[in-house]
Amino acid sequence: MKKNLLLLITLLSSTYVIAQDFPVSVPTADEMSMKKYDKDTSAHAVFLNEYGKARLAPTNSDNIRLMFEYHAKIKIFDTKGLSKGTIEIPIQNTSDGEYGEEVDEISGFTVYTDDNGLAQQVKLDPGKVYKVKHNKNWSSLRFAMPGLRPGCVIEYSYRVTSPFYDNFHTWYLQDDVPKVNSLYEVHIPGFWNYNALIRGPLKLTKNTSEVEYDCFEFHGAKSGCAHIVYGMSDIPAFVEEDYMTAPKNFSSAIYFELSDYTSPYDGIKKKITKEWKDLDYTLKHEDYFGGQLKRTSLLKPYVAPLIAGKTNDLDKAKAIYEYVQKTIKWNNMRSRGSDDGIRKALQNHTGDAADINLTLITALNAAGINTEAVLLSTRENGVVNKLYPTFEDFDYIMAKVNIGDKSYFLDATDPLLAFGMVPLKCINGEGRVMSLDKPSYWIDIKAAQKRSSTYTLDLTLEPDGKIKGTITHFSVGYEGYEKRKAIKKFNSIDEYVDNLSEKMGKIKIIKSDIGNLDSLNLPLSETYQIEWNYTKNMGSERIIFNPIILDRQVTNPFKLADRTYPVDWGMPSDKRFILTMHLPEQYTIEAPPQAIAVGLPNQGGRFVTSYEAGDNMFTYSHVTQFSKSIYEPEEYPYLKELYNKMILAEKSELVFKKK
Repeated sequence: MKKNLLLLITLLSSTYVIAQDFPVSVPTADEMSMKKYDKDTSAHAVFLNEYGKARLAPTNSDNIRLMFEYHAKIKIFDTKGLSKGTIEIPIQNTSDGEYGEEVDEISGFTVYTDDNGLAQQVKLDPGKVYKVKHNKNWSSLRFAMPGLRPGCVIEYSYRVTSPFYDNFHTWYLQDDVPKVNSLYEVHIPGFWNYNALIRGPLKLTKNTSEVEYDCFEFHGAKSGCAHIVYGMSDIPAFVEEDYMTAPKNFSSAIYFELSDYTSPYDGIKKKITKEWKDLDYTLKHEDYFGGQLKRTSLLKPYVAPLIAGKTNDLDKAKAIYEYVQKTIKWNNMRSRGSDDGIRKALQNHTGDAADINLTLITALNAAGINTEAVLLSTRENGVVNKLYPTFEDFDYIMAKVNIGDKSYFLDATDPLLAFGMVPLKCINGEGRVMSLDKPSYWIDIKAAQKRSSTYTLDLTLEPDGKIKGTITHFSVGYEGYEKRKAIKKFNSIDEYVDNLSEKMGKIKIIKSDIGNLDSLNLPLSETYQIEWNYTKNMGSERIIFNPIILDRQVTNPFKLADRTYPVDWGMPSDKRFILTMHLPEQYTIEAPPQAIAVGLPNQGGRFVTSYEAGDNMFTYSHVTQFSKSIYEPEEYPYLKELYNKMILAEKSELVFKKK
């Protein structure tokens, strides 16, 4: 036991520890007069100080608990920073509600300058702290600091007492606002061994440890403690931007995972960190997972009429997939399975993601089609820790059906997902493939399709200044899925077209046709006959026209000076725009658009425009391609510049001039 403790400390550091909480005090004059944070003048607030302390200790109730204390002092600069004054403390409970975490010693105050220029202090009222239940395992305590207004300083603290040793409190070094100083102090008795993982791009400015002798005693069992302090100063804000997976994958934080412990109650050593074979065995014998996959006899009566007359496995699989899609409605809950989940889903025609997809997997196997379950973590949930197998890292289940030499990922929770299409939320690295008859293994979850969009415009400028013609839009793959979702939000296609017409302003839709709306594996087509008067007039001799009528890129999604995490689209994409414009004999184009060609390094993508003139007509086109799903931080400046060029090109207008 002492050997394990000393090994842990040696790996971390051997420096003597000095750490303590910062004192509770009214803000200084400098803190009250701060108008901005010099190291980040765009910040809406800043943590002036932050301290946390976690320790395992006996309690008066003759139990051992994980005690976590938190203390923060924050300067708020403007109205956007006021959100830092609303505090939410997560609370974990057992599923049966028998016991859980408790929060106490909540205190705090706000100091602000009133209209007369005088400093006022108002304390947090404990009666205004309220509890919110999220599900059977999680709830939270919420409170808003009193007297919030721009320029104020808030300070608050609380304590969490937890029976869950394996959920040692994570310390989040980065927030969405900067921090001047953050310090985390932990005391771990030698009975427990934790693996500590520091994630993120930032480096600790303090990392010290020491042995505290005879710091823990319970029922006559004694041990020393590892006293470890983690600290960081001048911490920049973590700014979220479009096209990323869970922020916790990239922001700097310290995570702890319990490896093993020796019970102070009976002296028995228990291993927590398991091998995959241990997890395989557990899942195969649990009612909520393996027990559901064994229920093929329950599904055979449902499957038989679906596959009757079908001669190949692919057609059978598609029929079963479509049946589950349309029969069981997703309740928007994610899970890893539940006892009797398949029977309840079939009976109630609703269920969570695991109920639906375990039904699909079992039905396919009942039809004799080899199908496995894929455990994964969604983009919102974060990446899986592959070093230490744990079922808790996963929050979703999909199907992997194997037909001949091909495999297809299936998710039946969404009736608009085509066969073999992985929802974007599930494209998050690797998943663990589980079956009843062989060991589990990792598989990379990738999109089988890309996002593809093609606009074709055939327009005619008439002598009276009206423009008439046809717009055709083909949406393929993920673009088709997104377009179908947008259309299905309306009660009818006519309502969708009316809404589109309103968005197009002066452009009038004369006739419309939408094809393949319910044929999920085919391109969705939209055809509109339109007419409108030219949008801008420079006198009777000139007409100004912007050809990008739909889906114009007006803002750059990439605004950071430096992005430290990848741009993750989820899949490659291809967008094409082709305009053929017919002009009356008395008009010509005054200034043809200049050709643009912007490429990304390593053939990562491109933005290209072209212009070709003919007799009383011209063709203008541009193509935007992103050939990769993920772009690393060093490629970010090139993506940013490509979007700048695209925005300028789509903003450009054509001028038609009378000869």
